[in-house]
Amino acid sequence: MEIRQLQAFLAVAEELHFGRAADRLHIAQSPLSQMIRALERELGARLFERTTRSVQLTAAGTALLAPARVIAAQVQVARAVVRSTAAGETGVVSVGFGGASGYAVLSELTRALADRHPGIELDLRPQTYSGEVLDLVAQGLLDMGIVGLPVSDDFATETVRHESLMVAVPTGHQLSDRGTLEPADLASERLVVYPAAHGSLVRDATFTVCASAGFAPTVAREAPDPYSLLALVGAGVGIAVVVASTAHITVDGVHYIPLDGGPVLPIALAWRRDNPAPAVHRVLEVLRELPGPDGTERHESGRQSSARTGEPRTENTEENS
Repeated sequence: MEIRQLQAFLAVAEELHFGRAADRLHIAQSPLSQMIRALERELGARLFERTTRSVQLTAAGTALLAPARVIAAQVQVARAVVRSTAAGETGVVSVGFGGASGYAVLSELTRALADRHPGIELDLRPQTYSGEVLDLVAQGLLDMGIVGLPVSDDFATETVRHESLMVAVPTGHQLSDRGTLEPADLASERLVVYPAAHGSLVRDATFTVCASAGFAPTVAREAPDPYSLLALVGAGVGIAVVVASTAHITVDGVHYIPLDGGPVLPIALAWRRDNPAPAVHRVLEVLRELPGPDGTERHESGRQSSARTGEPRTENTEENS
């Protein structure tokens, strides 16, 4: 049974006239009659009683009418879904993120996307850190994710934040009354850090800061996410180097102090250059309408055009060392 046969059946059943049904389908009457006869042979029953003056549904034809209409409606739904997905009007885009920068950026992006493209859903995957994001995006298991720059040229990126570093300390800690801290101030402290396996940019920055001051950090505990990390700090387990966005997270017993002499970390949304999903492109369009990483309007000068027609513009990045 073919869809065009059911469409022919419905046209005749609703018009009860082969000529008008043929006009409605924009075909000649002869091929319409052939489709109806072929459908009747396949079903093993006459669907219409035909005379020179009238066309009437048989009992079998009447029984077919309701399911044929359901099938026709489902076909229309399928066509609409495919067209809207191809146009980037609907779809699910998976996004990996870890740390406070991801929460801050994706919260704003999710709200803006809901206004512009309500048919597109962000499937947010928390506790997915920079190194994991790149692996999963490369394998096609994630559409995009929050990473630290630079990344390999295999990925396209859009910078979303520039993060300075702070130190989270327990309230009443010996350092808590300081206005700012230097890397050397951390030398005698026990640190709470993200696990090495996550490929966390903040963990890497913590070890780099300590190395710049000439010491190796003493790791007290590892924590899988910002909330667990801050809970351990509040419990007095240790202190932690965090990005400035973390200061928006209020945890009892935790005090934040700016860290002077630390790097400013560029944070970006990364995706695979050859990802063809239209919904991914719609997400990027919305992102580029948001304020830039320093609260200013985004400009074209920060991106380079792709040689491939229709491929999203990308940040000019370097290879990882």
